[in-house]
Amino acid sequence: MNESEMSLDDLALLLLVAEGGSLTEAAKASGVPLPTLSRRMGKLETASGKVLFLRGRAGYALSDEGRALAREVADLAAIRRKVSRWQTAETGPRRVRITAGFWTSRLLANTLKPDPDKGWLPEFVPSNAPLDLARREADIGIRNKPADHPWLARQRIRRIDYAVYGQPGSAEQYVTLPDDVPLPPSQRWVHQHHATRIATTARDTRLCLDLALSGFGRIVLPTFVGRTERGLTQLEGPIDGLSHDEWLVSHNEARNDPPIRAALDAVNSVLDRSAALRPRGH
Repeated sequence: MNESEMSLDDLALLLLVAEGGSLTEAAKASGVPLPTLSRRMGKLETASGKVLFLRGRAGYALSDEGRALAREVADLAAIRRKVSRWQTAETGPRRVRITAGFWTSRLLANTLKPDPDKGWLPEFVPSNAPLDLARREADIGIRNKPADHPWLARQRIRRIDYAVYGQPGSAEQYVTLPDDVPLPPSQRWVHQHHATRIATTARDTRLCLDLALSGFGRIVLPTFVGRTERGLTQLEGPIDGLSHDEWLVSHNEARNDPPIRAALDAVNSVLDRSAALRPRGH
């Protein structure tokens, strides 16, 4: 095996073959013409000195050796993204990747203000993505429990309570997410305790709020959300069993990078001010 001839670009294409299950799917995902992709996979196989593909009437399929190689280079896609960010870092403010739940992300998006002097911009990534902050797949995480990895710094930032909100005098029915999608604890509580009183559902959290604002039913919200929504009043709660601490998590080393440090300070300030607000009476 002559490892010096194995191209990182070709290894990245091998990962697409593994993910898509065929050269055809990898060609679609990469934009590389199928004949070119076939030629490059043949070159990669020659360089590896092993049989990476099983060839048959149905096309190419990865061999055991091919799948093993794909597992070995699984981190390559993340590395290439990091290199790309490094190459473009000097062209403008750095994007700091933030992963948080929907309501916290919404609060930050509505409250953070652009500041060119700080050299960073928020980039929100899904909270349900398999992101590993210890391996720097995100820069800042806002989580419901403290991180237990030795490479991660964590700071308790606020207590989150949940309550029932709705229009004054509204019927005792609820709007919530349907039970065929992954439910956060607050929406699971509705299904467990008030399943017969669910008026309607929406597959998007923001749409559930819009339905409640239009009077279709009550909704369970974090109190930091409900107390700022005009048209909604706290009708019940806080709800026992749903309260939890919220933690700010970042990589021990990366948190000292100036853009990330500035982002951490800004995020912490927003969440700290949110925690200090008093709930409206009900």
